[in-house]
This record gives sequence, structure tokens and C-alpha cells, in this order.
Amino acid sequence: MTKDKKEIENKKTVIDEKNKDNKDKDKGKKTIMTDLNHFNPRGHVFVVSAPSGAGKTTLCRKILKKYNFLSYSISHTTRLPRKNEKNGVDYFFITKEEFQKKIKTDFWAEWAEVHDNLYGTSIKFIEEKIKTGVSLLLDIDVQGAKQIKASIPDAITIFIMPPSFKELEKRLRSRGTDSENVIKKRLANAEKEIKEKEFYDFTIVNDDLDSAVFEFGKIIEEACL
Repeated sequence: MTKDKKEIENKKTVIDEKNKDNKDKDKGKKTIMTDLNHFNPRGHVFVVSAPSGAGKTTLCRKILKKYNFLSYSISHTTRLPRKNEKNGVDYFFITKEEFQKKIKTDFWAEWAEVHDNLYGTSIKFIEEKIKTGVSLLLDIDVQGAKQIKASIPDAITIFIMPPSFKELEKRLRSRGTDSENVIKKRLANAEKEIKEKEFYDFTIVNDDLDSAVFEFGKIIEEACL
């Protein structure tokens, strides 16, 4: 082999080695990118409570419409559906017997008896949502909020306050759906629930809906964005 030919072969070997190194590096980069593309951070859990008549349902609907990465956690209840409520959309409506059977199988992340009806949130429902990166909005009472906070310490808890007790009573009566006895019971429960507001991470006074939506939105954005 001539000297020139030998030098050419040596250069070719060096070039082949460099190409091999570059391919290995590219392969490593490709693997990293694939892992990143499959990475899903866990979603957040937002727990919202309020006395009946504080405007929690309307406020939550506004927030869900504003933030498309939020999903409503649908609770189960033994109470009868109200006008325009749909099974599987507003609540999962089940019998008291069915509910009590699920208590024995540890089906609930939280459950409570409110106004003589049972309410509960499925553990499976929460886990399946947050592990895919979806953040959940839980509309539950004070008892349930404490249970959720105990099992999910990083859950963010928010209490919605009416502007005054007088305004709360006015809102309850204007519904036209409850008897006098039911209204009195709701007002008595509201007094107890309001005393628990210090347990929550945040408190929002729902005097003006737009202002309340803005305050609620700030809490969500600080946690998620």
C-alpha cells in the first residue's frame, strides 16, 4: 500500500468513528426527547366549600369555563336531582343503600352526611384524573374538605363566603325550592360552616361575581401556570 493510499484509509477510519459518535449522540437526544414527550406532571386538586346559598355553584361554573385544564370532580349523592340537574354531569345520583355498600369497600376519598343526604367523592375518579395532568375542582362540604386534606395534603382549599348572613338568607328564600324547615336547617348549618373557614387556605367573599371569579382565578393561576 502506498503512503498516500494509507493516509486516505486512516482519514476514512477517523471520519467513520466521528460519524458513529454523532449517531450515538443523536440517538441519546432522541431518547431524551421521547421521554419528555411522554412526561405528564400530576394535576392539582382544588377543594371548594361554602354554605348553601353563597353562590359556589355559579362561581365554579365560571371558573371551569375560563380554564380548560380544569375538570369538575363529579360527586355521588343520595339526594333527589334538582330541576335541570343531570346524572353523570352535576352528580352521580345513587340510592342510600348503594352509597352505604361503597363505604364498606373504601370506595370514597371523602364522604359526609349533609342535610340528611349522603355525598361522596370516588378515590378512583381523583387518581385517574390527576395522574394524567388534569387538575380537579372538588365542590364539597367542610367535612369532606378535611378528609381530602388529610389524604391529599397538597390539595388547595378555598372557602366561599356570602357578603352577609342576611344576604345568604335572602338568596335561599329566592330559590323557591325549599320549605321553611329546610331553609332554617340550611341557615343553622351555614353558621357552623362559616366558623370553619379558618381551616381553608383561601377565603373569597362572593359579593360581586366578577370580582370573586378574578380572585379565584388568581389562586388557580399561581398554582398551575
